[in-house]
Amino acid sequence: MRRPCFTLIELLVAIAMIALLLAIIIPVLNSVRRRTRALACSSNIRALTLGLIMYENKNEAFPYGFTHTVTPPSGHYAGDPTQDRMGCWWLNFVEEYIKKSDRKTTVFNCPSKMLHNPQLKENILCGNYGVNLSICKNSNDIKSKEKEFVGAPLGDEDIPQPSRTLLIVDSGYSIISWWHAADVPPVSLNKSNIEDTAYVPGLKINKDRDLKPGQDQDAKDGRHPNKTVNVGFVDGHVARKKADDLFVEKNGNEYKNKTPLWSPK
Repeated sequence: MRRPCFTLIELLVAIAMIALLLAIIIPVLNSVRRRTRALACSSNIRALTLGLIMYENKNEAFPYGFTHTVTPPSGHYAGDPTQDRMGCWWLNFVEEYIKKSDRKTTVFNCPSKMLHNPQLKENILCGNYGVNLSICKNSNDIKSKEKEFVGAPLGDEDIPQPSRTLLIVDSGYSIISWWHAADVPPVSLNKSNIEDTAYVPGLKINKDRDLKPGQDQDAKDGRHPNKTVNVGFVDGHVARKKADDLFVEKNGNEYKNKTPLWSPK
């Protein structure tokens, strides 16, 4: 008795159907993964925004974005000593305010970042979240032309429109300013200083930015669906915004969209 079996045509049809199903399913799964990572990122931003606000409530000012210190916090400095300044970053200041979170080991890391340079990918200061330097200022700076971002950090009372002023955002570096979102910043930015390569992921002007190797996809294609970013505002609310909503355009001697979004006053 002859055993029933598939013909070659039937096998080819079955293989073609499987291939078609995979072609449909794989993009859907990738889209679901991206949206899931975007939600996890939003949760991180929410936790960090709350931590920054709790710090401000206790100290009547937000933390420094960066300040020099002789003694390393927690026994070590954040970042890579070959390219990052050695000192205390805002991450160190707010850590105690989010230490009760079950996700304390990952809250500083954006799950959607797309850095292809291992040195940058493993650096906690790169490709995760950046605080607004107009609020969380540096204690001092090696670049004298950036005086507006140096000095004492602002407090809640110094910010007239907290619901419209950016506090923390998806970023190419741990500190970011409106200069990094401007088409014509007051001073040219270049990749020789890693702090100059801060960026808002997906912002249209990034295609013309001078970035470090491995940052291109994260900066130009964006991290989240439709080139959106997660933003934490001074009043505590978190929103998903189009990256280009954060764009600062030079118009004559003025900068459009700078105040109150980036610069509170």
